Amino acid sequence: MKKDPASTPAPTIQVIERLFTLIDVLASREEAISLKEISQKTGLHPSTAHRILNDLATGRFVDRPEAGSYRLGMRLLELGNLVKGRLNVRDAALTPMRDLHKLIQQPVNLSMRQGDEIVYIERAYSERSGMQVVRAIGGRAPLHLTSVGKLFLAADDPLRVRSYAARTGLAGQTRNSITQLQVLERELTRVTQSGFARDNEELELGVRCIAAGIYDDQGKLLAGLSISAPADRLDEAWLLQLQETAKTISATLGFEPH
Repeated sequence: MKKDPASTPAPTIQVIERLFTLIDVLASREEAISLKEISQKTGLHPSTAHRILNDLATGRFVDRPEAGSYRLGMRLLELGNLVKGRLNVRDAALTPMRDLHKLIQQPVNLSMRQGDEIVYIERAYSERSGMQVVRAIGGRAPLHLTSVGKLFLAADDPLRVRSYAARTGLAGQTRNSITQLQVLERELTRVTQSGFARDNEELELGVRCIAAGIYDDQGKLLAGLSISAPADRLDEAWLLQLQETAKTISATLGFEPH
């Protein structure tokens, strides 16, 4: 009599599940772990854990610094670096940006810092947004006049901010532009405390922006995501949606908030 296939265990899947459990235990500790402790933490019989760990060691996914002890191997680092190298902030951001734009029907911009300016590297917008001015991809703007630029300045130490002010002279473009160092420093303190930044018609009259940061796997500010809208139509409710979108992109790039 043939066995019912549905009642037959799936050993391959079980082995993979055990493998993941072993890797998670090894990842929880910086130092090497003994086979006995691994067995206790995973609930696997020592002989089962030993067999899987030896196979992982053959593939350099696990190292054996001493007999009977194990730690994560260099192969995982190599693969991690490969994945990291393939991650691209624009690729990670494009779909979430488009989803946010569909939700709010206003331009969504992705910018990065280059020296004393931000550079617009991607945008999601439509003609229906009502915006007369949309920054072109590749366009540049001074850090202190933009919401994303303020994120980067807020991430700098005070000496670097003062050096920036001395280099640029904090030149303004509208009557709302911040052109005094003390005012800028107060603004950056608010950015640090709140976790987001604003541009209140400081770059262009009639246009307001809000921005949230995008971070890499090391917690470094990599880019900024901003919403641009006519000054009288910027909805404060968009801020939470913007921050959630920025968090989604950051998570794709490996960022884990503490």
